[in-house]
Amino acid sequence: MENGFKIRTDLALEARESVGETQREIRGVEVEESYNEETEVKVTKVMIQTKNAARDLGKPVGTYITLEAPAMLEADEDYHREISEVLAGQLKQVIPNSEAEQSVLVVGLGNREVTADALGPNVVDNLFVTRHVILEYGKAAYNRTKMNLVSSIVPGVMAATGMETAEIVKGVVEQTKPDVVIVIDALAARSTKRLNRTVQITNTGIHPGSGVGNHRSALTKESLGVPVIAIGVPTVVDAATIVNDALEKAAYSSGKPKVFAELNNMYVTSKDIDATIKRLSFMISEAINITLDGEFVEEE
Repeated sequence: MENGFKIRTDLALEARESVGETQREIRGVEVEESYNEETEVKVTKVMIQTKNAARDLGKPVGTYITLEAPAMLEADEDYHREISEVLAGQLKQVIPNSEAEQSVLVVGLGNREVTADALGPNVVDNLFVTRHVILEYGKAAYNRTKMNLVSSIVPGVMAATGMETAEIVKGVVEQTKPDVVIVIDALAARSTKRLNRTVQITNTGIHPGSGVGNHRSALTKESLGVPVIAIGVPTVVDAATIVNDALEKAAYSSGKPKVFAELNNMYVTSKDIDATIKRLSFMISEAINITLDGEFVEEE
């Protein structure tokens, strides 16, 4: 873009839309959309199938499922439960052997001290963790004959630990040997309409901090040796995005102001982010609990 201005986004859907704005066709990208009028939830599945398509979109080859729900911001527990169930259904589609009994490690990325970045740790706080009990007492402790072993970790941030997140997670994976890793992280969006209203699920893993230009070692199947499923919600938007949108709506046709260079290092979140993170984290943890435990029926 002009003056080196680049809007960052973690959402594959937005990356696809951005390329679409240039009227270019992208071979190797398949898009499926569905909309539920009752729940007002739109599900878009973007499947990047070739390396050329991955290069065009700036995203790894894989499947990206995006749930958009404008009412996600509302404090409606029943509605959030509906979204959790939809999210759980989509999550089962990307977790390998989701119907089988597995060991699952859930990783909550982010910084507890920064509210907009605390989604991951808050999700982990509400998880139904079972691995330690099953290893000690067996599945009979839950009156089950079939049950997933669920463990979790909040690795923190490098400023506090002095270690890369990938180093910590890799060490835990090597010791506990899970069948799959689920990573939760706050994302960055390029559109304000998707702020705190969108959930992305992908089977490509995650690059912590990439949406805000803070690149860290990736958490992927290649780096950890097991499938990595990533779940994220855009909680911040590039400040330059807001100005850019405003200028476009005002029909400005001249070059972008130099102030964009400074705005491109600033990120904005909503003023009620505390309550929003609390609601969204519970919604996601509920979806994970349904996915990993909801299908197993107690036997008498």
